Amino acid sequence: MAKEFLYRGKSLVDLKKMSVEDFAKLVPSRERRKIKRGFSDMEKKLLERVRANKKDIKTHCRDMIILPEMVGRTFKVHSGKEWLLLMIEPEMLGHRFGEFSLTRKQVRHSAPGIGATRSSASLSVR
Repeated sequence: MAKEFLYRGKSLVDLKKMSVEDFAKLVPSRERRKIKRGFSDMEKKLLERVRANKKDIKTHCRDMIILPEMVGRTFKVHSGKEWLLLMIEPEMLGHRFGEFSLTRKQVRHSAPGIGATRSSASLSVR
C-alpha cells in the first residue's frame, strides 16, 4: 500500500481546498513573504491559465511558487535556451519552478585533444 502524501500534516485533498493565504502559513518564510507581498503580473496570468485548465502552459516565471492547485499538471519552463517539461508532483509544493529547470548543463569532457599529453604529441594531425 502506498503511503499517503502529507505536507506539514495536511493531505493533498486538504491542501487543494485551502486558499493561497492559508497555504502561505505552511510554507517556509521566504515563500510566505512572496505570497504576502502579492504575485507579479506574469505570475497572476500564469495562475489564471492554471485555473482555466489550459493545456500545455509555457512560462518564463521561474520564481513562481508551486501551489497545491498545480499538482498533477505539466508546464514548460524556459531554462534560458530551451523549454523543459516539468510535471508537478506533490513533493514539489512550496518550491519554485526554477529549482527544477536547471539553466546549466553538466560538463562532460571527452578524450584529450592532440598534443594535450606527451604520448599524443607525436601523433600526426591527419
